[in-house]
Amino acid sequence: MPDDQIPVEPPFPISTGSPPPSPVVVSGEGGPPTTLPPGEPVAVVEPPLKRFYPFIIGFGVIILLLLLVTKVILPIFQKPKTPDVISLTYWGLWEPENIMTQVIDDYRKDHPNITIQYVRQSPKDYRERLQSSLAKGEGPDIFRWHNTWLPMLKNDLTSVPESIYSASEFDSTFFPIAKKDVYISGQYYGIPLEFDALALYVNEEIMSQNPEVKVPTTWDNLRQAAFKLTQRDARGQVTRGGVAMGTTNNVDHFSDILGLMILQNGGDPAKPDSETVTSALKFYALFTKQDRSWSEDLPGSTLAFATGKAAMMLAPSWRAIEINQTNPKLNFKLYPVPQLPGTNVAWASYWIEGVAKKSDKQEQAWEFLKYLSSQEVLTKMYQLAGQTRLFGEPYPKQEMSTQLQADPYSGAIMTQALSSRSWPMAGRTFDNGLNDRIIKYYQDAINAYLNDQEEKQILEPLIAGVTQVLSQYGLVASQ
Repeated sequence: MPDDQIPVEPPFPISTGSPPPSPVVVSGEGGPPTTLPPGEPVAVVEPPLKRFYPFIIGFGVIILLLLLVTKVILPIFQKPKTPDVISLTYWGLWEPENIMTQVIDDYRKDHPNITIQYVRQSPKDYRERLQSSLAKGEGPDIFRWHNTWLPMLKNDLTSVPESIYSASEFDSTFFPIAKKDVYISGQYYGIPLEFDALALYVNEEIMSQNPEVKVPTTWDNLRQAAFKLTQRDARGQVTRGGVAMGTTNNVDHFSDILGLMILQNGGDPAKPDSETVTSALKFYALFTKQDRSWSEDLPGSTLAFATGKAAMMLAPSWRAIEINQTNPKLNFKLYPVPQLPGTNVAWASYWIEGVAKKSDKQEQAWEFLKYLSSQEVLTKMYQLAGQTRLFGEPYPKQEMSTQLQADPYSGAIMTQALSSRSWPMAGRTFDNGLNDRIIKYYQDAINAYLNDQEEKQILEPLIAGVTQVLSQYGLVASQ
């Protein structure tokens, strides 16, 4: 090669051996690929969480073991938790302890933690004693109250929970009068376990001896029948009344009868100055004042009927038990009350079960009352009572009304249940309050009519007295 020539390097290295290896590409799990230069050692990258897998698996196994021990193994060896013992106090009036004890014992078979003390109270001063105890927080959890007492007891009662009886359930279960009597401010405040109403008592033997006289269905029929069935001595004194009506001192339920007449006549007992009320007052007095089918010289109406000194009377069904105890051989039957033409109005007077607002066991109290109001228990109570007296308390539920309609005593009550109304003129509630005070004003008015006082002198104190009593209890006359 000449010295003046510079050797030219090839543009690229020339190799006659094997081709160079391709670059090595490695990647870690989840990472981008990595290119390594030729001749570099390859390092495999582990996934970031893979090193924790043993710990995660171990932790899961521990959790499963804990769940197995606490949820499966330990409960096998643990004793079941005993529910808290709940004690309820229940004030009743008419049902004896032996009947209620059997019912309570049945309930406790499924509710062993519930104890119920049933205390039968005397009706004398009952309402006042009840409210006094409730006000002190010493009263019963459950208690019985009259269907006209809601204005007096509304601050002492708690409402029926929806879980016990919803509004629709209550309406479809019990008679319509119950909805009216226990309903205020959108809530129901009691559950009836019985129902009662005025009925016409007829001495069947006396009636059979006078075949021309039929069981009256209207008030005019009643006047005529009573006049024919009345017996008088040679001096004209009544020895057997045709019907116990017209006076106040010896007609046990005169206020109920008068209230019934007023309502049938389209009147409002809260408005004594209306013609519908005054005409009812005068009609009631006619049985003594004009017809002389009854006399103040006769015994009280219940005793007179039991001893054959009254052919007919009007009273609630429970009087039949008293009559039967006085004279077990008396043949008598109960019929629906007489009506005015075109009317269908009966008179309800019955009792309700309520729960005290201050009770700290309201839930258990209502559950027990729901049990008592079941068809099975009501039937049992009726049957148990029938073993020791003439009959039990008539049923309060619509679905049960047909079961007693053939009964000579309860049947007349059941057939009148759907047409019954009420007002605070119910006799024999012993409330010394709303009923008794209004009754006293109407009693004075009837006695004044019997004594021929002027109507103005009769009505002025009656209007003032009734208005004052209604105002005291937050009641107003309907417009």
